[in-house]
Amino acid sequence: MLIKRLKEARLRAGLSQYRLGVLAGVDEASSSARMNQYEKGKHQPDQDTVKRIAKVLDVPVAYLYAEEDDLAALIIEFHESRKQSRSVQS
Repeated sequence: MLIKRLKEARLRAGLSQYRLGVLAGVDEASSSARMNQYEKGKHQPDQDTVKRIAKVLDVPVAYLYAEEDDLAALIIEFHESRKQSRSVQS
């Protein structure tokens, strides 16, 4: 499900493939092509790259791998509620 969720999260964040790649630490010269390959399913990012991408997109890694749309939505809801709880506690 990484293919679908990655593109959804990137578009929601308003980032181009190039910008996401650069922010996630992918070499500038290949960042757009690399992100495109991940979104098309031609290549799979390693776990460290997925973690960096998730951080840039402000989504949990679990969201990127959620198979069901309902589960993905719940993961995002939980993530957002935790962020709000933390900001209230600060």
